[in-house]
Amino acid sequence: MSPKNHKVRVGISIGDFNGIGPEIIMKSLKDKTITDFFTPVIFGSGKLFTFQKNIFKLNLNFNYINEASQAQPGKLNMVNLVKDNVNVELGTPTQESTQMAIDSLELATEALMKGDIDVLVTAPINKDEMVKMGFKHAGHTGYFEEKFSKKGLMFLVTEDLKVAVSTHHIPIASVAENISKEKIKKQIRALNQTLIEDFCISKPKIAVLGLNPHAGDGGVIGKEEIEIIEPAIKELSDNGVLAFGPYPADSFFQPAKYKKFDAVLAMYHDQGLAPFKTLAYEEGVNYTAGLPFIRTSPDHGVAYDIAGKNIADEQSFTEAIFTAIKIFKNRSEYNDLMANRMQPRKVSVDNGVDEDLPDENEA
Repeated sequence: MSPKNHKVRVGISIGDFNGIGPEIIMKSLKDKTITDFFTPVIFGSGKLFTFQKNIFKLNLNFNYINEASQAQPGKLNMVNLVKDNVNVELGTPTQESTQMAIDSLELATEALMKGDIDVLVTAPINKDEMVKMGFKHAGHTGYFEEKFSKKGLMFLVTEDLKVAVSTHHIPIASVAENISKEKIKKQIRALNQTLIEDFCISKPKIAVLGLNPHAGDGGVIGKEEIEIIEPAIKELSDNGVLAFGPYPADSFFQPAKYKKFDAVLAMYHDQGLAPFKTLAYEEGVNYTAGLPFIRTSPDHGVAYDIAGKNIADEQSFTEAIFTAIKIFKNRSEYNDLMANRMQPRKVSVDNGVDEDLPDENEA
């Protein structure tokens, strides 16, 4: 089936159900026509969602299934992880809500790897509580890197602004020792490739930020730019990757500057996410680039302070769903294009020797 016509199966992990996860999930699915565009597959609890949909006065009907492979197009499918009653304490993380967040994520990831869903959209989790329960990672990115045995890149995206970060959830004191020329080169290559195959940008232009104030000021405020970042950019530029910088981060995020580029690589978490969330908070999407599977999430947290108050804005979660769908279709079309490229033809020439000749459309 052509990716243009394929109704994408969107897996959804529920995050911490005492936060705003179920609320933003259900609000994103409340339109009766939503299943015309994709097939939702929620990994949650029927009784939990029934309880919460009544709080938010949402008229939703779920199709309860035992595994994702049973999902039906045209319905809001729910893989019912827990059939018993669930104790809800909105605004407070509990062992029960944390355990269900872990179970939902793990079963959704398993379904993704088996091919029972096409993409995965994850609702916000409480990282600290999950680690206390034995979860080994300080966030989704590290978890998926381990599951898929490949390094991912935290990539925050909107239509007009795309920001990746070189280091993820580590202390500021550890940032400098966690960047290297080879690491930055790999990340820029991964960023370049995802812009090509996932976002249909044929010749991406990538801006790279410096680590130090004023990008080191020529070595006066630090030498990482001179010794690590600049050589990485130069080597890639010499090999055809359109990477530029390093730019001082304090003055970069002005429309006149960042809009000249297709994406930005920041050196650490807050250097990239603080301006991104300021500029694009309601529509921002977190995409884990560089992995063999597609995973997105909203760019906000569990928001315990507003849980149950019916004021959570679902826009970022809705954007995460449709961004995942768009990336899936873009990547499918790119892969089809690469697989179906016309191969050189063997023709017979006068001397009786078969020779490889380029296709007529090739230069």
